[in-house]
Amino acid sequence: MSTPPADIIDLLAGIRPGDALDTVRSGRPQARENAQRSFEALLEPAVPGDFSLAERYAVAVFVSSLHDFAAATEFYGDLLGDEAADLIPVVTEAAAAASAPGPFGQYREPGLAAESTDGTRWSPEAGVAEALGIRLSAALAHAHLLVVRPREARPEALHSLVDAGWTPDAIVSLSQLVAFLTFQLRLAWGLRVLAAAPAPLDAHGSDPAAHATPPPARASLAEGV
Repeated sequence: MSTPPADIIDLLAGIRPGDALDTVRSGRPQARENAQRSFEALLEPAVPGDFSLAERYAVAVFVSSLHDFAAATEFYGDLLGDEAADLIPVVTEAAAAASAPGPFGQYREPGLAAESTDGTRWSPEAGVAEALGIRLSAALAHAHLLVVRPREARPEALHSLVDAGWTPDAIVSLSQLVAFLTFQLRLAWGLRVLAAAPAPLDAHGSDPAAHATPPPARASLAEGV
């Protein structure tokens, strides 16, 4: 099994020691540590139990692909390759077929019904489902629901997981994993955007951001890192 880097969000965001955003993240050590611990608990558990490492990495590849985050897809693909390399092409095929802009879904609240939108309801085609197996097919369909159609994530949606042999504890871990991946990928992507948008120089060639209060949007993201 591959040994993960010290901090996965830094890796996915392209942050190196000493970078400006490394300094920003270092200002919130507990948040940084908690995110890394969540990765370890959900993707590198010492005892995977009923939710195998190969299944966890396959879900991560699938979710990363749905988010169109190539660096994350490659990273999780490397981990999946160490556990079950034969799953990489079929998970990649499934993700390509499941790709959708989203999020879609129907609001249950009457006051929001007019904002409901319809879109892809995905489940793997027969050939892909056969290659994935019943458990992983159900897991990827559930992940797609949570990522693309979160408004429709209701208790009855869990029936297909139970029918596919998922235990209650494994279903909880699967849902936690998808939620964590969504957080991790969005944070890493946001940090990439910040890194790619340095503050402009003023007429004297200096950085005005060094002498000014950060704009609200940037300050808000930095506070959550």
